[in-house]
Amino acid sequence: MTTSRLSSRNPLAAAPPGDLGWNLGMVLRDYHARFEEAVEGMPGGVRGYQVLSTVVHRDPPNQQALAAHLVIDRTVLTYLLDALVEAKVVERTPDPADRRSRKIVATSHGRKLLERYEGRVEAAEAELLAGLNEDDAETLARLLSGLAMDVHRAQPNSNPCEAIDYLP
Repeated sequence: MTTSRLSSRNPLAAAPPGDLGWNLGMVLRDYHARFEEAVEGMPGGVRGYQVLSTVVHRDPPNQQALAAHLVIDRTVLTYLLDALVEAKVVERTPDPADRRSRKIVATSHGRKLLERYEGRVEAAEAELLAGLNEDDAETLARLLSGLAMDVHRAQPNSNPCEAIDYLP
């Protein structure tokens, strides 16, 4: 009776309750290892890549918005940005509307670097998803994106990087 009740009400009925966490944890661990390898040599590693990608693709208006988007403590972000500036990947520019505020912009070197690393990250993601057909991989990516945004809206200050510390 439990199986039929679950299968009629729960889209995850093929797995017992709790397996979703284990499944997500296994995929996240493998993704994290592949991602770290793909961005090896990037100033700031994974976080440096995330900062540069956010600056280029999302164009946050200032450093504070960048920190909020990535859920990085402002102090930690300052040190990370110092390293990226030193590597000539990004620049801090004054905000004309508020001289106390700084906008982070990618340098031409940073844009080229991001392009190279995006190719490596894309290849790592494709390798991870190689066991799925193209339609399933696209569906998984779309569904995870929607679910992640729902969770982010409900918990805007939660740090996705902390999740790896609590995997089953």
